Amino acid sequence: MKRKQEAAYGVIGLGRFGTALATSLANAGKEVIVVDKDENKVKEMRQYTEYAFVADNLSLETLKEIGLQNCDVVVVCIGEKVDVSILTTMCVIELGVPRVISKALSTEQGAVLKKLGAEVVYPERDMALRLGKRLLSSNFLDYVSLCNSVEIRQFQIPERLVGHSVEEIKIRQKYRLNIIAIESGDDTNIEVMPDYRFRKDDILVVIGQVKNIDTFENSL
Repeated sequence: MKRKQEAAYGVIGLGRFGTALATSLANAGKEVIVVDKDENKVKEMRQYTEYAFVADNLSLETLKEIGLQNCDVVVVCIGEKVDVSILTTMCVIELGVPRVISKALSTEQGAVLKKLGAEVVYPERDMALRLGKRLLSSNFLDYVSLCNSVEIRQFQIPERLVGHSVEEIKIRQKYRLNIIAIESGDDTNIEVMPDYRFRKDDILVVIGQVKNIDTFENSL
Protein backbone atom coordinates (compact mmCIF):
# COMPACT_ATOMS: atom_id res chain seq x y z
CA MET A 1 0.00 0.00 0.00
CA LYS A 2 1.37 3.40 -0.98
CA ARG A 3 0.82 6.47 1.20
CA LYS A 4 -2.05 8.58 -0.14
CA GLN A 5 -2.95 12.22 0.43
CA GLU A 6 -5.73 11.17 2.80
CA ALA A 7 -4.51 9.68 6.08
CA ALA A 8 -4.06 5.90 6.19
CA TYR A 9 -4.45 3.93 9.41
CA GLY A 10 -3.05 0.71 10.80
CA VAL A 11 -4.65 -1.38 13.54
CA ILE A 12 -2.64 -4.20 15.10
CA GLY A 13 -4.70 -6.60 17.22
CA LEU A 14 -8.34 -7.40 16.54
CA GLY A 15 -9.78 -7.80 20.01
CA ARG A 16 -12.98 -5.93 20.85
CA PHE A 17 -11.22 -2.57 20.95
CA GLY A 18 -9.18 -3.08 17.78
CA THR A 19 -12.09 -4.51 15.80
CA ALA A 20 -14.42 -1.68 16.81
CA LEU A 21 -11.77 0.91 15.95
CA ALA A 22 -10.90 -0.60 12.57
CA THR A 23 -14.55 -1.04 11.64
CA SER A 24 -15.43 2.56 12.52
CA LEU A 25 -12.49 3.89 10.48
CA ALA A 26 -13.38 1.72 7.49
CA ASN A 27 -17.04 2.72 7.69
CA ALA A 28 -15.92 6.35 7.63
CA GLY A 29 -14.22 5.66 4.31
CA LYS A 30 -10.67 5.61 5.65
CA GLU A 31 -7.95 3.34 4.31
CA VAL A 32 -7.12 0.81 7.04
CA ILE A 33 -4.53 -1.96 7.38
CA VAL A 34 -5.48 -4.55 10.01
CA VAL A 35 -3.22 -7.23 11.44
CA ASP A 36 -3.93 -10.15 13.78
CA LYS A 37 -2.75 -13.72 14.31
CA ASP A 38 -6.32 -15.07 14.31
CA GLU A 39 -7.27 -15.97 10.76
CA ASN A 40 -11.01 -15.91 11.51
CA LYS A 41 -10.86 -12.36 12.85
CA VAL A 42 -8.87 -11.24 9.84
CA LYS A 43 -11.38 -12.87 7.45
CA GLU A 44 -14.21 -11.01 9.20
CA MET A 45 -12.43 -7.70 8.61
CA ARG A 46 -12.03 -8.34 4.87
CA GLN A 47 -15.59 -7.14 4.35
CA TYR A 48 -14.38 -3.72 5.53
CA THR A 49 -10.85 -3.51 4.11
CA GLU A 50 -8.79 -5.31 1.49
CA TYR A 51 -5.69 -4.76 3.63
CA ALA A 52 -6.29 -7.46 6.25
CA PHE A 53 -3.32 -9.64 7.16
CA VAL A 54 -2.68 -12.71 9.30
CA ALA A 55 0.65 -12.50 11.15
CA ASP A 56 1.89 -14.80 13.90
CA ASN A 57 5.16 -12.91 14.12
CA LEU A 58 4.99 -9.15 14.64
CA SER A 59 8.66 -8.53 13.89
CA LEU A 60 9.98 -5.41 12.20
CA GLU A 61 10.43 -7.33 8.94
CA THR A 62 6.87 -8.69 9.01
CA LEU A 63 5.31 -5.30 9.74
CA LYS A 64 7.40 -3.70 6.98
CA GLU A 65 6.36 -6.40 4.51
CA ILE A 66 2.72 -5.75 5.37
CA GLY A 67 3.26 -2.05 4.63
CA LEU A 68 2.60 -0.42 7.99
CA GLN A 69 5.37 2.11 7.33
CA ASN A 70 3.01 3.69 4.77
CA CYS A 71 0.45 4.51 7.46
CA ASP A 72 0.07 7.95 8.98
CA VAL A 73 -1.31 6.51 12.23
CA VAL A 74 -0.88 3.03 13.70
CA VAL A 75 -2.78 1.88 16.78
CA VAL A 76 -1.34 -1.08 18.69
CA CYS A 77 -4.28 -2.79 20.39
CA ILE A 78 -2.44 -5.56 22.28
CA GLY A 79 -2.88 -4.41 25.85
CA GLU A 80 -3.25 -7.85 27.41
CA LYS A 81 0.20 -9.16 26.39
CA VAL A 82 2.51 -6.52 27.79
CA ASP A 83 5.74 -7.84 26.24
CA VAL A 84 4.19 -8.18 22.78
CA SER A 85 2.60 -4.75 23.11
CA ILE A 86 5.92 -3.10 23.96
CA LEU A 87 7.96 -4.91 21.29
CA THR A 88 5.36 -4.25 18.60
CA THR A 89 5.18 -0.58 19.54
CA MET A 90 8.98 -0.36 19.30
CA CYS A 91 8.90 -1.89 15.82
CA VAL A 92 6.19 0.44 14.56
CA ILE A 93 8.07 3.49 15.87
CA GLU A 94 11.25 2.20 14.21
CA LEU A 95 9.36 2.00 10.91
CA GLY A 96 8.99 5.77 11.08
CA VAL A 97 5.21 5.93 11.40
CA PRO A 98 4.38 9.59 12.24
CA ARG A 99 1.85 8.82 14.95
CA VAL A 100 1.83 5.64 17.07
CA ILE A 101 -0.90 5.02 19.63
CA SER A 102 -0.78 2.05 22.00
CA LYS A 103 -3.43 0.54 24.22
CA ALA A 104 -2.44 -0.01 27.85
CA LEU A 105 -4.18 -1.76 30.72
CA SER A 106 -2.04 -0.42 33.55
CA THR A 107 -0.21 2.77 34.47
CA GLU A 108 3.11 0.88 34.48
CA GLN A 109 2.55 -0.43 30.96
CA GLY A 110 1.52 3.03 29.82
CA ALA A 111 4.65 4.60 31.30
CA VAL A 112 6.89 2.24 29.29
CA LEU A 113 4.96 2.88 26.08
CA LYS A 114 5.20 6.64 26.58
CA LYS A 115 8.97 6.39 27.06
CA LEU A 116 9.17 4.62 23.70
CA GLY A 117 7.45 7.60 22.10
CA ALA A 118 3.89 6.32 21.73
CA GLU A 119 0.66 8.01 22.70
CA VAL A 120 -1.16 5.89 25.26
CA VAL A 121 -4.88 5.14 25.60
CA TYR A 122 -6.63 3.30 28.42
CA PRO A 123 -9.95 2.12 26.89
CA GLU A 124 -11.25 0.25 29.93
CA ARG A 125 -10.33 3.03 32.36
CA ASP A 126 -11.77 5.74 30.11
CA MET A 127 -15.04 3.85 29.72
CA ALA A 128 -15.25 3.40 33.50
CA LEU A 129 -14.69 7.14 34.03
CA ARG A 130 -17.33 7.99 31.45
CA LEU A 131 -19.84 5.64 33.07
CA GLY A 132 -19.03 6.98 36.53
CA LYS A 133 -19.63 10.55 35.44
CA ARG A 134 -22.93 9.59 33.86
CA LEU A 135 -24.06 7.82 37.03
CA LEU A 136 -23.07 10.68 39.32
CA SER A 137 -24.77 13.50 37.42
CA SER A 138 -28.36 13.92 36.28
CA ASN A 139 -27.47 16.88 34.03
CA PHE A 140 -24.24 15.58 32.51
CA LEU A 141 -24.60 13.99 29.05
CA ASP A 142 -21.15 13.42 27.59
CA TYR A 143 -17.58 14.70 27.69
CA VAL A 144 -14.28 14.75 25.84
CA SER A 145 -11.11 14.91 27.91
CA LEU A 146 -8.50 17.10 26.19
CA CYS A 147 -5.87 16.72 28.93
CA ASN A 148 -5.76 16.10 32.66
CA SER A 149 -7.34 19.46 33.48
CA VAL A 150 -9.43 20.50 30.44
CA GLU A 151 -12.65 19.00 29.15
CA ILE A 152 -15.46 19.62 26.71
CA ARG A 153 -18.72 18.66 28.40
CA GLN A 154 -22.41 18.62 27.45
CA PHE A 155 -25.32 19.47 29.74
CA GLN A 156 -29.07 19.38 29.41
CA ILE A 157 -30.39 22.87 30.21
CA PRO A 158 -32.41 22.64 33.46
CA GLU A 159 -35.96 23.95 33.60
CA ARG A 160 -35.01 26.94 35.79
CA LEU A 161 -32.67 28.35 33.08
CA VAL A 162 -35.21 28.13 30.23
CA GLY A 163 -35.95 31.66 29.05
CA HIS A 164 -32.76 33.12 30.50
CA SER A 165 -30.11 34.53 28.17
CA VAL A 166 -26.46 33.55 27.91
CA GLU A 167 -25.54 36.99 29.25
CA GLU A 168 -27.82 36.58 32.26
CA ILE A 169 -26.33 33.31 33.48
CA LYS A 170 -22.80 34.82 33.23
CA ILE A 171 -21.12 31.45 32.68
CA ARG A 172 -17.86 33.03 31.59
CA GLN A 173 -17.64 35.55 34.41
CA LYS A 174 -18.79 33.21 37.19
CA TYR A 175 -17.25 29.91 36.10
CA ARG A 176 -14.54 30.85 33.56
CA LEU A 177 -16.10 28.57 30.97
CA ASN A 178 -16.64 29.15 27.27
CA ILE A 179 -19.78 28.06 25.45
CA ILE A 180 -18.72 26.42 22.17
CA ALA A 181 -22.15 25.27 20.98
CA ILE A 182 -25.83 24.93 21.79
CA GLU A 183 -27.67 21.97 20.32
CA SER A 184 -31.41 22.38 19.86
CA GLY A 185 -33.14 19.43 18.21
CA ASP A 186 -31.30 18.76 14.93
CA ASP A 187 -29.69 22.22 14.91
CA THR A 188 -26.26 23.07 16.29
CA ASN A 189 -25.45 26.72 16.91
CA ILE A 190 -21.70 27.40 17.16
CA GLU A 191 -22.06 31.19 17.05
CA VAL A 192 -23.80 31.70 20.37
CA MET A 193 -24.70 35.34 20.99
CA PRO A 194 -25.03 36.91 24.48
CA ASP A 195 -28.75 37.56 23.90
CA TYR A 196 -29.53 33.91 23.07
CA ARG A 197 -32.30 32.66 25.37
CA PHE A 198 -32.26 29.02 26.40
CA ARG A 199 -35.12 26.82 25.30
CA LYS A 200 -36.51 23.62 26.69
CA ASP A 201 -34.39 20.58 25.71
CA ASP A 202 -31.38 22.73 24.69
CA ILE A 203 -28.02 21.02 25.16
CA LEU A 204 -25.19 23.29 26.28
CA VAL A 205 -21.62 22.42 25.21
CA VAL A 206 -18.86 24.09 27.24
CA ILE A 207 -15.07 23.94 27.41
CA GLY A 208 -12.91 24.75 30.40
CA GLN A 209 -10.97 23.56 33.43
CA VAL A 210 -12.46 20.40 34.94
CA LYS A 211 -12.77 22.02 38.39
CA ASN A 212 -14.71 24.94 36.91
CA ILE A 213 -17.01 22.65 34.94
CA ASP A 214 -17.67 20.64 38.10
CA THR A 215 -18.57 23.84 39.96
CA PHE A 216 -20.96 24.84 37.18
CA GLU A 217 -22.49 21.37 37.17
CA ASN A 218 -23.13 21.58 40.91
CA SER A 219 -24.89 24.90 40.40
CA LEU A 220 -27.31 23.24 38.00
